[in-house]
Amino acid sequence: MRSSPKRLPALLLGTALVASVLGIGTMASAADTDNSAPPSAVAADAHSGHVMAASTQASGDDADGDGYIPAVPQVTGVIPSTATPPPAYHHEFQAGCAVTHTAPDDPIVYPGQFGKSHDHTFMGNTSTNAASTTGSLYGGNTTCKAPADASAYWMPSLYKGDQKILPAGPQVIYYKAGVTDYRSVRPFPKGLRFVVGNPMQSAQEFRSHKGFVEGWECGDSFFNTDIPASCPNRPDVQLNLRMQAPSCWNGLYLDTPDHKSHMAYPVVRPGTNDNMCPASHPVALPMIEFKMAWPVNGDMSQVRLASGRGYSFHYDFFNAWEERTLKALVDHCIVGGLQCDTRGFDLYRPERGTVLNADHRLP
Repeated sequence: MRSSPKRLPALLLGTALVASVLGIGTMASAADTDNSAPPSAVAADAHSGHVMAASTQASGDDADGDGYIPAVPQVTGVIPSTATPPPAYHHEFQAGCAVTHTAPDDPIVYPGQFGKSHDHTFMGNTSTNAASTTGSLYGGNTTCKAPADASAYWMPSLYKGDQKILPAGPQVIYYKAGVTDYRSVRPFPKGLRFVVGNPMQSAQEFRSHKGFVEGWECGDSFFNTDIPASCPNRPDVQLNLRMQAPSCWNGLYLDTPDHKSHMAYPVVRPGTNDNMCPASHPVALPMIEFKMAWPVNGDMSQVRLASGRGYSFHYDFFNAWEERTLKALVDHCIVGGLQCDTRGFDLYRPERGTVLNADHRLP
């Protein structure tokens, strides 16, 4: 029997949903500091397909449509680690996943509602659409190098004028430790999903987002909150972006109505420089980092996202890894303190071995 989620008081829930729609959430409210566009252009960026709304429709994973999908089993009794692990500069592996298709669908924000979202560029699982569920994704075909990674990854599509620009080849998606005690990281639970960022965020909110790494970059231009107006017109120059996801889980839900509340970013342990999970979200999971590259340069004045300006960038993750393979990579590369490639091999520590064979499968 499906467990009944613990409801928030009506006033609190209503306030939270309004904040989500307005792009406030846990980020500080701030005026848009980018004055390069007229108010009319900024206003035109917002429409119903951009709103980060609460789930309002039942789906295969959420039979009653309340937005809460309980984990089975729920993970309780976890205390965030404050231990100091052996020194290890890296604790990561990569998932190289190519673009599969584009569609105005979002199975997390608008489950079962085809065409309701702005256009998204999907990577990984080839079947992802508005009706995708844990069951439909799990074991499916994938463009990720590891056949066991049937997860769905997606982000707003990028356009230059009316031309859609798709990332070419496998994109780098890191799985890292977001906490200092990398030994405490455990694999994602099957069916976990979340949204990183908010299409309604302002330029300042994007810049101050806890997942912001280097912003938009091309050539020697870094830390841009919006897409640069121009980039060097050279074959080696692409438009790049890196953004990190929250990596601390409350252990209770695979999704919540705002698609964020079940996850949190690590916090700094008082009196130290160490990162640890907060008590409210004590379970340390891999930190996903998108490192995207679009083959576009030169005059960038007509480059935009389907969700609006560059600072509306956000992305979604829906876990459908085969459990044994994900655990093997997490244990060897993250818990093991290595800098692994897509096969779980650390070039600088070859004596530690490889997780996957030449076909990116467990031996």
